[in-house]
Amino acid sequence: VQLQASGGGFVQAGGSLRLSCAASGIDFRRNALGWYRQSPGKQRELVAGMTAVGSAYYVDSVKGRFTISRNNVEKTMYLYLRMNNLKPEDTAVYYCNAGSWSKIIKTDFRSWGQGTQVTVSS
Repeated sequence: VQLQASGGGFVQAGGSLRLSCAASGIDFRRNALGWYRQSPGKQRELVAGMTAVGSAYYVDSVKGRFTISRNNVEKTMYLYLRMNNLKPEDTAVYYCNAGSWSKIIKTDFRSWGQGTQVTVSS
């Protein structure tokens, strides 16, 4: 199952965005979830993750600014990333994925859905 991210855009520094990710057929009670980003010339990195029991993890650079959350409606899982006080260094293509916590923390996925571009101007 590929997860498609949406909600990106162009904002000024200090602005906010909320990214969304939807997937059918994924049981969030059995899967960890993660938001990732990749900027030109850099490796894809985990930005925020959530374990199957709901514990959140954030990379140091986004702590206090980003919030990961999830919601399950019928058979569709929704994953969100609320991004506040955005900085130019947050500019990247953002992706979401689901799997074991080990795969999430290691960014160990062969398959990626379409990401969403976030551009923050100074």
